[in-house]
Amino acid sequence: MKELKINNKSDKPDNIVLRDHILIEKSIEFEKGLPDFMKDYFIYLKGSVASSTRAAYLEDITFFCDYLVNESGLTDAKTIKDLTIEDFKNIKSRDVNLFLGDYCPRYYKEKENATIVYENNNRALARKKSSISTLFKFLYRNEQLPTNITDGFNPIKLPKPQPDAIKRLDIDEVMVMLEAVESGEGLTEKEKVYWNKTKLRDKAILALFVTYGLRLNELRELNISSFNFSRGEFKIYRKRGKEVLMPINKTCESVVLDYINYERANSDDLEEDVKDALFLSLQKKRLTAKAIRQLVKKYTSICMHTTRDKGYSPHKLRATAATSLIQSGFSIYDVKTLLDHDNVTTTQLYAAHKKNVKRDIVNNFEWLDENEEVSLDDIQKENSTD
Repeated sequence: MKELKINNKSDKPDNIVLRDHILIEKSIEFEKGLPDFMKDYFIYLKGSVASSTRAAYLEDITFFCDYLVNESGLTDAKTIKDLTIEDFKNIKSRDVNLFLGDYCPRYYKEKENATIVYENNNRALARKKSSISTLFKFLYRNEQLPTNITDGFNPIKLPKPQPDAIKRLDIDEVMVMLEAVESGEGLTEKEKVYWNKTKLRDKAILALFVTYGLRLNELRELNISSFNFSRGEFKIYRKRGKEVLMPINKTCESVVLDYINYERANSDDLEEDVKDALFLSLQKKRLTAKAIRQLVKKYTSICMHTTRDKGYSPHKLRATAATSLIQSGFSIYDVKTLLDHDNVTTTQLYAAHKKNVKRDIVNNFEWLDENEEVSLDDIQKENSTD
């Protein structure tokens, strides 16, 4: 294989451009296997959704087309590529409902010497329904289908998020976690061997997670050049490629600089593609998502006094950041801005964790001065004079 080189003329770092390139290539591979009559739809996706969404939609549509060819009896096509617009004109809402409600929840695939059982929960089914709906709606708008059958798709009920089900660390547990990464307390002897080489890195990772509520990939993709310490800010790339500047506080500035100056490998000793990468493995590669998850599970399990496999994921530290900020007095709108929630109702779920919220409200909203008391007799006397 030829070496892939990036001719990057944008202001995005190479690793972000490479990430998008991989998603685009994945989408192109899906498109090659899908019918030619969907070409206009491919162009529509390319210009209207994020690269990750485009790839996810095409993967779901490929799965649906595979079902049409191999499971449904709705077409004579021998391969996905052989499907025609006439085949799609014959598809009814009921056919899609059977696919989503009867086939997808539990299906089987024969793989060599084994039969593998696959299951999809309602959230996964809702995503597949959304992907298929975009295709049928587009083909109708594009005058390739005579009717819009999506109105007949059955609703898929998703469980309503419950505030009490949101897992996060309490503030005192966060302090124990940060102390563990500082001192090594709670680690096994084997873990301490690695901890001695990575404690400054691990501390910087955990501090950024609990301060900013970063998503895993937002943290993983950070570079040294992402930080402008003289201006007190750093740059992250959100979902859908949105570029955001974040102010950096003294704590996070300190731990990141300590890691860069005293523990991270010198950039001159690194391969070209990771010279700018912030968080590196001991093998001098950009830290993988799996390694970050394991790191977080390890330290969160220590502060929760549980086994490593029961530790929390990075997303639970995002919830920790949200609830900690709300408990510290910040409004849900402030927290929504920091965490980049699409809707404030998501942030409100974290607000439900604020302890003694009713007591705090009424105790700070007194109608009478604490020394002023009004008795029932006083009220009756006042009424009689009226």
